[in-house]
Amino acid sequence: MNNSLKFGAITVAILGVVLWLAIGGIDESKAYYKTIDEVRALNQTELEKRLRVAGDVAPGSIVRDGALVRFVLMQEEHRLNVVYDGTDPLPDTFRDNAQALADGRMQPDGTFHAKRIQAKCASKYAPKTPAGDGAAAALNEKKTS
Repeated sequence: MNNSLKFGAITVAILGVVLWLAIGGIDESKAYYKTIDEVRALNQTELEKRLRVAGDVAPGSIVRDGALVRFVLMQEEHRLNVVYDGTDPLPDTFRDNAQALADGRMQPDGTFHAKRIQAKCASKYAPKTPAGDGAAAALNEKKTS
């Protein structure tokens, strides 16, 4: 009976630790999507939360300073200064006018410190227009004849 009591106590302790780690990991991995306007209006307690902010990279705003990359995200008329200091290299599609998603925390000084950046080049995924492409039109006309 004494052995089963010890086994039960150890099992409860292990399950408690696993549950505590799971709850802590879930809370840390949560990130809320916000617009630039919403991020600017955060109060002190909300500043501590991990956030994701999307926008377009402002042309000419990318400045590389060693491991730091500074740039500006735009959404309509709103702008947000972002500093990326993550360990992963920036995506190849990260450039002026690219759509970017910054994942990090807002700082009291109004700068967003990102640990992760995702980007896609809007022009790369835009559909090609057949108008003005004379070679493609001539090829299509030849196929139908």
